[in-house]
Amino acid sequence: MPESKLQVILLRYTPDPEEIVAQAARLCYSPASVDDLKKQIESKNQAGFIEKLADMQHLSPMEHATFTFGVEGISRACSHQIVRHRLASYSQQSQRYVGQHSKKTGGFHFIVPPGIEKIGKKEWFVEKMNTLQKWYDELIEALGNSGESAFEDARFLLPNATETKIIITMNARELLHFFRVRCCNRAQWEIRDMATEMLRLVKQVSPHIFKDAGPGCVDGKCPEGKMTCGKMEEVRVKFRNL
Repeated sequence: MPESKLQVILLRYTPDPEEIVAQAARLCYSPASVDDLKKQIESKNQAGFIEKLADMQHLSPMEHATFTFGVEGISRACSHQIVRHRLASYSQQSQRYVGQHSKKTGGFHFIVPPGIEKIGKKEWFVEKMNTLQKWYDELIEALGNSGESAFEDARFLLPNATETKIIITMNARELLHFFRVRCCNRAQWEIRDMATEMLRLVKQVSPHIFKDAGPGCVDGKCPEGKMTCGKMEEVRVKFRNL
């Protein structure tokens, strides 16, 4: 059975995201018409204004800029954590309708946690996945012969390690929160790797909105208190150079 690797693609994003954020924010403080504001903003560099918004924590204008990611090579365990962020839209590959898990099509893809490989248990782990594949195929055959919905019921045997694919859309404000909690060293390794790659991608298209994005300690005191990783300076360097 194939082992999967993380891949994150920035599929779409609001054109000129910093410009639309600036238009929304300036509207709050200006008597000018929307059309006049649009012309004024298009003719100027908005970098300083965007950074000022972040410093003031006036973040609601950032909800007008959205970013859509395609993610694969993550586990179902990871996707269960992702969807806890409710101010977002998700479309996830169905285990019920996508019957790619059969041994005839190469078996189900899965994620091997680095910690398991580190202690020399990767072969043991893969062996258990092979056992689950055997049981899954046996159940598919039995359910198929009985006329039941094979994939719908056989998927109950698939582990949290099973790979999934998901499309995620978040606005910039929610992404800032997502990065704050999921890029942290105390976040689970898989969602942390995914969030860090998402941040790297959005920084390329919106460098000022996400200038100080990352875990909470990047632009302030570590919010984890006694649970801190104690590596704040190392983390700050990493995310400022991302």
